[in-house]
Amino acid sequence: MSSYPRRIATLIGPTASGKTELSLALAHRVDTVLISVDSAMVYRGLDIGTAKPSIETRQAFPHALIDIRDPEDSFSVQEFCALADDAVRTSLAAGKLPLLVGGSMMYFRAFREGLANLPSANSRIRAEIRKLAEHEGLEAVHAELRRIDPDSALRISPRNLKRMERAIEVYRLTGKPIGELWKDQAVPPASERLDCELVEFVMPDMPRQVLHDRIESRLRSMFVEGLVEEVRSLRQRPNLYRESLSMRTVGYREIWAHLDEQAEHVDEGQIFEKVLAATRRLARKQLTWLRQWSTLKLIEATSTQLMIDRLEH
Repeated sequence: MSSYPRRIATLIGPTASGKTELSLALAHRVDTVLISVDSAMVYRGLDIGTAKPSIETRQAFPHALIDIRDPEDSFSVQEFCALADDAVRTSLAAGKLPLLVGGSMMYFRAFREGLANLPSANSRIRAEIRKLAEHEGLEAVHAELRRIDPDSALRISPRNLKRMERAIEVYRLTGKPIGELWKDQAVPPASERLDCELVEFVMPDMPRQVLHDRIESRLRSMFVEGLVEEVRSLRQRPNLYRESLSMRTVGYREIWAHLDEQAEHVDEGQIFEKVLAATRRLARKQLTWLRQWSTLKLIEATSTQLMIDRLEH
């Protein structure tokens, strides 16, 4: 690893684009620590629907930030950044290449650009906000945000419950708007706070239909492996709910809702189509994030050799 002094690599791309396969191919050739950038893989028990690497794969190539929370727990982007920084420092101290790989674009942005030192998630406050949304609708949540933090209300869509929830939560915990805290407590970007070069790779662009076919093929495999039964099992946990943060994950959210409606006569074909549509929407959002990052020097990871060549120079 001496040829990669103080460098961090990231591998970004939409769901089903082949990130895991490419990262493992690199790990076969380079002494690498793989660090998951996936907001769902952090949860134990969410295995099939997250395409989590198998136990055997993780034994051969350990992954940081997988299976670190129970599905009842909250997990914030602040926690991710702190844990990812720790994993990078440990990797560098061991003389290995840290490779962050995944598709949670907000996590990547927060890691790269730095994140304000905001308070951790509060389950009581979040439950109150979700109850308001359930009983009075998203407009009521947005009205509450407008009342306490007008600037954030202008930036956040009234359809984006997750962002509204976080802004209200931060205000209730601190008495200050989240934007003000961002300015006052900004953390330096990764290259500064970790004192190293950040080399960012992106999965090669592919035709839309090819990506859609890959998504459908992988999802069919998930259903064969027992994704519906995995969700059924999770529903038996006494403190896990449809509104829990982990259950907002694409696939789990749609299957849970379907089982609520048709627990006795499950139509797996109908569920499959719902999850397929949601997964394709997720891919579109991820690609939109990447297009917005067009000014960054993202390197197309067309092969492991290209990645190695770039990291060596």
